[in-house]
Amino acid sequence: MRVLLVGNSGTVGSAVESLLLQRGHQVTGVSRTSSPALDTSDLRSVSSFFAERSSAENRYDAVVVAAGGTPFKALAELSAEDFGQALNAKALGQIAVAQAATPLLSDGGSITLISGVLSEIPVPTGTAASVANAAVEGFVRNAAGALPRGLRINAVSPTVLQESWEAYAPAFPGAVPVPASAVANAFIRSIEGIETGQVIKVW
Repeated sequence: MRVLLVGNSGTVGSAVESLLLQRGHQVTGVSRTSSPALDTSDLRSVSSFFAERSSAENRYDAVVVAAGGTPFKALAELSAEDFGQALNAKALGQIAVAQAATPLLSDGGSITLISGVLSEIPVPTGTAASVANAAVEGFVRNAAGALPRGLRINAVSPTVLQESWEAYAPAFPGAVPVPASAVANAFIRSIEGIETGQVIKVW
């Protein structure tokens, strides 16, 4: 398959890219630091990237997003700007990618977004992330029935990563971290499988 991978420079994205390549797929990886760049926190970046790839040569069998950070703060410390940042980077940016990529996907192709455990399991500083993750999952469930040409869409929902555990452990009391390789396998399930409208949990 020809796969466009947004966020290939992050921990999850690099694991996904490595596994896709191992499985024989052709991967085009982009991030906010690549050239050309694609920054999901900047809707102008998303629209510009896809506007330049509207030709028939830029067709993909799968579009994957493994990017989008959110602020981790106590609820009393969160501002409207913090919620806006979370929604822009994690939800609206991914939704924009899904919409802009749809015309570039081959019939029966797939879109895979990333949400996270905080959509269902709250933690003390995770309110903004919970809101953004829930928005991603709501979009996926609804869009699955509205996409044309047999296209599929899913979200992968990981818990905190083993690779990030030292930094994030205080924010996830009682959590059991998972390796990025396990999250990458969930992306493969979405890309190569037949499911649509699903939230694939890795926790």
